[in-house]
Amino acid sequence: MKNLYRLAGIVLVGSGLLAPTIGLGAQSQSADDGVPPWYVSLGGGYIRYEGDEATENGGFALLRLGYDYTPRWTFRGEISYFPQLKANTVYDYNTGVPIPRPGLHGDSTWAVGLAGDVLFHIIATDDPHWDPYLIGGIGLLHYEKMREWRSQTDVPIRAGVGLAYHFNPEWALWVDAMGQMTIDKQEFNCIPTAGLSWKWGAHVSPKYVVAGGGVDSDGDGLTDQEELALGTDPHNPDTDNDGLTDGEEVKKYMTDPLNPDTDYDALRDGAEVYDYKTNPLVRDTDNGGVADGHEVIEDNTNPLDPSDDLLLFTLHIEFETDKAVIRPEYFNDLNKIGKVLTRDLKSTARIEGHADKRKTSSAGYNMKLSKRRAEAVADYLNKKFSVAHSRMTSVGYGFTRPMVPNDPIIGNAKNRRVEVYVRKVAVAEKAAK
Repeated sequence: MKNLYRLAGIVLVGSGLLAPTIGLGAQSQSADDGVPPWYVSLGGGYIRYEGDEATENGGFALLRLGYDYTPRWTFRGEISYFPQLKANTVYDYNTGVPIPRPGLHGDSTWAVGLAGDVLFHIIATDDPHWDPYLIGGIGLLHYEKMREWRSQTDVPIRAGVGLAYHFNPEWALWVDAMGQMTIDKQEFNCIPTAGLSWKWGAHVSPKYVVAGGGVDSDGDGLTDQEELALGTDPHNPDTDNDGLTDGEEVKKYMTDPLNPDTDYDALRDGAEVYDYKTNPLVRDTDNGGVADGHEVIEDNTNPLDPSDDLLLFTLHIEFETDKAVIRPEYFNDLNKIGKVLTRDLKSTARIEGHADKRKTSSAGYNMKLSKRRAEAVADYLNKKFSVAHSRMTSVGYGFTRPMVPNDPIIGNAKNRRVEVYVRKVAVAEKAAK
């Protein structure tokens, strides 16, 4: 019972500490009139000590507050509570007799932890279902009782990997596999954790309306009859889960309520309207030459400012089936890119291979093949114009980033392309400021 009271006290104190931050999130929502990137997580974990420490392994509960700074970077704070950590027993190596140890004396202790982490998302899209990420941070772990030859507070460095599954923009399950090393004793402990996250403000609330014409079961501004004609779900206000209600899409923004990314720019329609203020019907809002999603996710440029767009070359190279050999008729197009890169020796290039999706297409195979074709372009620029491979990044996206709809049977030739994004020195210096 004492542990329950203690846990309640820690949660109350933690809520008080986090309240100013939560208030900041609410202000951010009202100021921007969009979905704030704040989320809260509840979960648990297990600490596995190195082996010869004063305490045995044990479980703990945790509360986290996170802030998605960009689609690539997240900051989070954590409060953890260890209700009972028993004293560890160490035996003499030769005799097998238990060794008396100062500190806990066969008793147990409880502990409380604080931590701050930075997350780097490997898949930086607006709202991926699968979200792998890297973790790094620092923490404090304070024990109720003094342990042998140690202070009551450890300061560990934390690192690891994690994976989240987003059911929708509001809810996600996550699992972290982390380790931490104490600064003073250099002892390494494993701390796997798992839990559930909720992002407030991400839910598309039903808008209840009174209409004389027909029934609107989900309150999205469209009657059930209208939704049946459109193919949307009359009991789900946001059929395509893009952050806009079906009624907003049809009557206000003229977007497709069955396609979360109407303009195929890699950003969801709701994120374009509320987060980035871009046009969900126009792939390149600022008309600078690069799609809004690429500017946000890959380039770190402003999708509303055409002056910072990278130089884009789109190559519709027809490769032979299952091959990545560039035919001579495409050399002239590649030579133009090579000349641009040789004029500015500090410029860099990101080379992306894309495929179209056909009925028989394999996701994994097309991902690898499109990367090989991007690498073929990089190899040509290296051999023909001596552009160092260190200045070029080759990526394959398969059919995950179409620029136009695919026919379900034969795909679409416009999606079979290689895109080369050249970042000149002036643009790079501007983006770094």
